[in-house]
Amino acid sequence: MATLLELLGGPAKRGAVITDALRVLDAEVDSKGGLSGIAIKTAYRVVKGISSDFLPGVVDHLLNDFLVALDPLYQEALQRGVDPRQHFTGNPSRVADALLAITDARAAHAKNQAVKKTYEKLRDGAKKHVEAAVPRLGEMFARHVA
Repeated sequence: MATLLELLGGPAKRGAVITDALRVLDAEVDSKGGLSGIAIKTAYRVVKGISSDFLPGVVDHLLNDFLVALDPLYQEALQRGVDPRQHFTGNPSRVADALLAITDARAAHAKNQAVKKTYEKLRDGAKKHVEAAVPRLGEMFARHVA
């Protein structure tokens, strides 16, 4: 069976996946409310303000690692004959842990101090927000794997 990296990481789909991932990120940030939502939206504006190509570059840079990290869940779904989107949605903690392991490692070595400090401020509540994003992520993967 093909891996997520093989299916989505190559030149044929990579650009569309990155664009779609940025839409998912925008939608997730826009959906946040309350005090934590204000903090997230403010931090997101800071990160987006670095440069117009910063976030697309970050997503491109992280994409392969994310695809590799999520592939075991994808392969499990295929082996069990379950829709991968439903499998992701049914395992939000595992999805979040896989993705946050990547971003934690990258943030620890970030050269941009504004990005590093912003990440550190938001990290404590990150898992619940990533878990909340899993349905949108599952939909995104379904659109591109099909």
